[in-house]
Order: sequence, then structure tokens, then C-alpha cells
Amino acid sequence: MSWPFRALRLLMRLTLAQQLVLLALLPATVATLGAIAVLTRQHLSNVTELMRANAQTVALQVATVAQSQLQRMDRRALQRTAQSGSYQPHVQQVQIWSEDGEILANSETQDRERGEGLKVTAPIVNDDGRHAGKVMVEISLDAVERAKRSVWLNVVLVLGASLVGVGLAGWWAARRISAPIQALGEAVDRLGAGEEVQVAVEGTAEVRRLQHGFNEAASALSESRALLESRIAKATAELASKNQQLEVASQAKTRLLAAASHDLRQPLHALTLFSDGLANGETDPVRLQRIGHIRECVDSLDRLFSGLLNLSQLDAGVLQPQWADFQLDQLFDEISRNFRPVAEQQNLRLVVRKTELWVRSDYVMLSRILNNLVSNSLRHTTEGGVLIGARRRGRGVRIDVVDTGVGIAEHHQSRVFEEFYQVEPQPRQGRDARGMGLGLATVQRLAALLNTHVELSSRPHKGTCVRVTVRSAEPALPASNGLPLSAGVEEEPDLRDVRALVIDDERTILEGLQVVLSNWGAEVMTAQTRAEALAFADSWDRPPDVVVSDLLLQGGDNGLDVLSALERHPRGIGAATARLLVTGETKPDRLREVASAGVAVLYKPVSPKLLRQAIGAQLAAVRQITA
Repeated sequence: MSWPFRALRLLMRLTLAQQLVLLALLPATVATLGAIAVLTRQHLSNVTELMRANAQTVALQVATVAQSQLQRMDRRALQRTAQSGSYQPHVQQVQIWSEDGEILANSETQDRERGEGLKVTAPIVNDDGRHAGKVMVEISLDAVERAKRSVWLNVVLVLGASLVGVGLAGWWAARRISAPIQALGEAVDRLGAGEEVQVAVEGTAEVRRLQHGFNEAASALSESRALLESRIAKATAELASKNQQLEVASQAKTRLLAAASHDLRQPLHALTLFSDGLANGETDPVRLQRIGHIRECVDSLDRLFSGLLNLSQLDAGVLQPQWADFQLDQLFDEISRNFRPVAEQQNLRLVVRKTELWVRSDYVMLSRILNNLVSNSLRHTTEGGVLIGARRRGRGVRIDVVDTGVGIAEHHQSRVFEEFYQVEPQPRQGRDARGMGLGLATVQRLAALLNTHVELSSRPHKGTCVRVTVRSAEPALPASNGLPLSAGVEEEPDLRDVRALVIDDERTILEGLQVVLSNWGAEVMTAQTRAEALAFADSWDRPPDVVVSDLLLQGGDNGLDVLSALERHPRGIGAATARLLVTGETKPDRLREVASAGVAVLYKPVSPKLLRQAIGAQLAAVRQITA
């Protein structure tokens, strides 16, 4: 950075008073130095001319005396004449030269130190007017040097006195101007801090006008601030009231959904069990077709309730990621098995590309995300199909779910992840296309738990692509793939000769469970209350192998409490008895209670296949512990 810029930056750091004083000193200094320079040069020029004239006079005097002596060529007389000239004040040397340049006499001072000199010559003229020679006189300029020193001392004194005077006058003027401005600046700071400020009106006319304007602005601002604060307080109170109303409404919505979900899940669960019981051993094609229709309706309702349950679990905070490394292809195979029949029924193609990539995630949560995405794509696709694939992107793996469905308009794309938000279905879509608007909301919430994000791009009538990015992992041994116990389990467990105690306050559900479990070869005991369950404990010869209990029972009783009562009974259940809760409850506090109990739980409606696998898994876990 060049020096003018540095000087400018330094100048900007000075206060207003300092800048005004500097502004007064700079012209005064320049003017004083200019005047002194002119006067000093004139004075020194006069002194020099005076010394030159003095030397000329001495030279003429010596030339006049030396005229006759030169004609006689009397060298001694010429030497004396030269010496007499050197005795004059300031004269350092006198020389008498002949016409041909010969030095006839030379006299130099011996009693004083020689310095810089000024040489002057004068001709020696005979009576006939011819030049006979010349005289050179060198005079000292010490007087000029002394005059210079005297002048510089006077310059310093005069300049110092003038600068002091100008500085004091400038400082007084600067303080007269800057002090009110500084007071205004402090008042502005206090005004910014919220204080009520007024400044005294004094100083010059311009400053008084500025102070008066500030006082008026401060008064207006104070009134505006008071009005704004009152409006903010009123708006804050209204916002708090509305937030409270929203909270009450949200809690009411949660309670309503939970109550409706629980009350509807009970008969739906019974319907699921009875439909399976009807299909067992049935050979009549007409009846099997009707039972199939019943199952389709049950599956449709199950999907709706599962969406509510997922959101309830997320609201309750009971879902926490169980991180594990697993091969993504195993999850893809599961999705293919689950949705290929659905796609074929709709005359759609479901393409799941094989992959060797491994990821680090929660298997169940990632499975829910992809299942919701694929189900949503199939629901909104009328021709073409759905493609699921994965590819590596940096340190992550991007999973794409692409469909050729109806697409989503741009103004809907930012809202489809909101709860209960639905895009109007196209006329060509089926009656199941609408849903409840919870699938993508659940996807977004689960993705947040997995520390990832979901991207959506779509064009109306062209299709939709949803991308989920998860962390990649290094391939591991097959035995440590991190899959949950139920992942990939296809074989139905053998429940022959298994003794089961089923507890539920709904008689229809008990009858349905008894039919289903009996068809699987199990010995079933049913109880509606705690008293009936404990009565079985009083009379059985050995405890049951598994207890399947509802969570909420008659009279406000709790399935967890009944299990605890059976554990405390002298002939009750122990470590060799498997425990399984089956509930339709979706209230967040209940879900947290179930999660903290450490008992395996299924949420109604439960398909017989899932129930059989869950009972088999719990029996296997108990046998492994007690072995």
C-alpha cells in the first residue's frame, strides 16, 4: 500500500477535533514556511551583495595605490600594499597580478581561520588608460554563514510561536464544534440502548439546529418505541394464546387418533384372525375368493393404521436407530418379495437392481422408508413400473426409487412431506390411491433419525424420483451382517404342542386367536381378566410356553401388570416362558411405557403370519437363554 493511502487511513482514525486542528495547522505551517523562505533568501542575498561590494572597494583601493608601484615594478611596495589590503575586515587574501598574469604580490591572513570566500577583481589602469594589471581580493563569507544561523534560529522561534498560536486557536474552534457533536454521538448511543434522551441546545447556529432536530427525532422515536412495545406485547400474548390453543388441539388430535386407532384396531385384529381361520382348510373357490376380498380390505386398513402407528411412535420418541452394517441387496430382496405381487396385480413392472454395496444404518428404519416409498410409487402409477437402485456417491450410497406415475406438480412438491397433506388423485388412479397422507411424512421423520435427507424431483405425467442417501460401509462377514432376528426369516416355526395363554378383554379376539393357534397345533388357554389368568395359574400342572397379552384390559388393568402378577404367582411363569404384547394402543405415553418394559410387542392388526413368526422368535430366544 502506497504512502498516500496509509496517510489517508491514519487521518481517518483521528477524531473530529484532531482533524480540525490538523486542518488549521497545515495551511499555517505552509504559509509561515513560505514567507520565511522568501524573506530569508532575500536577506542572505543582501548580505552576500554587501560583502561583494566591500571586497570591490578594497580591490579598487589596492589597485589605486599599486598603479605607480607597478609602473616602477617595486615588488616590495606592492607586497606592502597587498598586506595593507589583507588587514581589512573579512579579507582573507589579496593578490596583485601583472598584465601577463604573473603574481607580483600575495598576502593571506594568518591570524584567523580561513573559510569559504568570495573572489573579486579590479583592474590597474595607467594614466594613459591602458591596463597594467589587476588586483584580486578574496573576502570571507563567515558573515553570511552567521546570518544563516541567526535566520534559522529566528525561523524556528517564529514558526514555533505561530504554530502554537494557530494550534491553540484551532483547538478552541475544534472543541467548540466537536464537543456538541460528541455529545450528540453519546446521545445517539443512549437512544439506541432504549433510553429517553434530550441534548442541550447550544453552540453555533448550525449545531443548535442539529441539536434541535435530534431532540425532535428522539421524542418521535420514543413515542414510536412505546407504541411498538405495546403492539409487540399484545402480539406476543396473542401468539402465546394461539400456541396454547394449537397445543391443546394437537393433544386432542393425538388423543382422538389414538382412541380411534385403538377402538378400530380391536375388531380389525379379530377380523384378521377370523379370515385366516376361515381360509384354513377351505377348498371352495368362491369362498376362498370372498375370503381374499376380506383380506384385501384388512390389508388396506392395516396400511392406514400402520401410518398412524409410525407417527405415534415418532412422536413418543421410542424409535432410536440401531446402527449396523448390512448388505443393501438383502433389503432389496425383501422389498422385491413384498411388492412384486402387488405390482403384478396392477400390471406394473417392479425392477430391483442387484447391488454389492454395504451400508451403515438401522435396518428396520431404512426398510420402513423404502417400503413407504415403493408403496407410494405403486399406488400412484397406472402404467410402466417402479425402479429401485443404488449407487455410490462419495462416502455415501444413494438409493433411488423411480416411478413412471402421474408425477407431482411443482407447487405440491414442497408440501408432500407434511402430515396428512394429500395431492388430489388423478381420475385414472384406483380407489386406494389417496391414502391418508402419512407415508412421505413418516419417511421424512425416519430419515431425520438416520441423520440423512430425502430429495424429491418430479414432473407431472412423467414420473417421480425420490433419493435417500445413507452412509456406506465396508463388507463384513455374513454372520455379522447386523440384520434383525426376523429379517430374511421365511420358514414358519412349528408351534405343535406349544402351550399358550392368551389374555385379551375382547371376546372376539380371544376366539380368533384360539382358532388360529389351534390350527397351528398349539394348546390354547384364554382369559379376559387378570383374575381369570391367575385362576389358570392356580390349576395348571405346568406354566405355559408363551403368554400373549393385550396391553389395555378391562377396568383399566394393564397387560404388563398382569405379566408381573403371573411372575409373582407361586406357580406362575418364569424365565422359561416367552412373553409377547399385542396392542392397538398408539398414545405416545403408552408407547414409551411399552418400549421401556423390554417385552416384545406387536401392534394390531397383526397378520397370522407375523404373529406366528413373532411367537416362534420369542420361544427360540427363551430356549437359547435357558439352554
